[in-house]
Amino acid sequence: MRLELLMLGDRPAAQLAERARLAEMCGFDAVWVADERFYREVYAVLARLALATRRVELGPCVTDPFSRHPALTAMAIATLDEIADGRAMLGLGAGVSGFAELGIRPTKAPRAMREAVTLVRALWRGERVDVAGEAVSFRGGRLDFAPIRSEIPVHIASNGRLGQRAAGAVADGAIMEACGAAAEAAAFRAEVERGAAAAERHPRAVRLTARLNACIAADGSRARDVVRPSVARYLGRGTLRLATAAAQGLTMPPAATAAMANAPYADGVKPYLPLLPLIGDRHVDALTLAGTKEEVAAHVLALRRAGIDTVMIRPLAGEGAAVADTIAAFGEIWPSIREAAG
Repeated sequence: MRLELLMLGDRPAAQLAERARLAEMCGFDAVWVADERFYREVYAVLARLALATRRVELGPCVTDPFSRHPALTAMAIATLDEIADGRAMLGLGAGVSGFAELGIRPTKAPRAMREAVTLVRALWRGERVDVAGEAVSFRGGRLDFAPIRSEIPVHIASNGRLGQRAAGAVADGAIMEACGAAAEAAAFRAEVERGAAAAERHPRAVRLTARLNACIAADGSRARDVVRPSVARYLGRGTLRLATAAAQGLTMPPAATAAMANAPYADGVKPYLPLLPLIGDRHVDALTLAGTKEEVAAHVLALRRAGIDTVMIRPLAGEGAAVADTIAAFGEIWPSIREAAG
């Protein structure tokens, strides 16, 4: 059972490097940096993290094949792999953040991710590539340097069934945001395995990661309150795809969310705060990872039983605490979780 850290580039690079070092000391297996909006440039930050750490794997979670051409991504990841002495990995998704400002309209996202994975792997192998796909084109190009590894792990992030099947077909790992319920984890596993079976791969060839906003506190209810606004945003935006949302009774009444349907992505949680009275603990537990140490450990083990291999946390600071405290708290409980998970 792996533990991974996700950070936004919303802090100075030196501070992000300190958090990465702390995560490494606390036993985390990987550190991801979001390629989101117009925060600090993701690959510059990852290079800084590579120099600040020695063991953890590093990569963007996630970049996309629309705002960055996959050939440029292949180049960036291979360079990061060189700087990090073979610790790079690629997180690829359909993207959305910053698209409005850039005037980007993504099309055929699952196809684009499949084609992007094929292209980056060929470039890492040193091949000259000529591709005219449905979503990705590249004309007779190759990398002008030899990557230190030809097989760098690729993870596809998607909450949609077609994207999850694409991960099953071509990726090393699949990532799902807000996959905090065992029922949703099982549905996630099923879609990835369908994709793997269609591609004649072993059904468990792909590592499944639940990407969760997280907080640990001595008072579990206060930890849940910390992540509750992010849950309001998930449910208020109406764009989070969950196969089991209706069955779990997690959907919001249309009348409650109508006024916030067109809220700008850049506004964060603020437009969705009126939903907070409707967001109960069952909503929080289904979409995040929050509570006391004991509650969080039990929650993780339930996800493990449902088929999740890795938990990736975006740590939030508890009341009167810091993000570093949340990272350290996960480090404290993880050895026992690993042992219990086998």
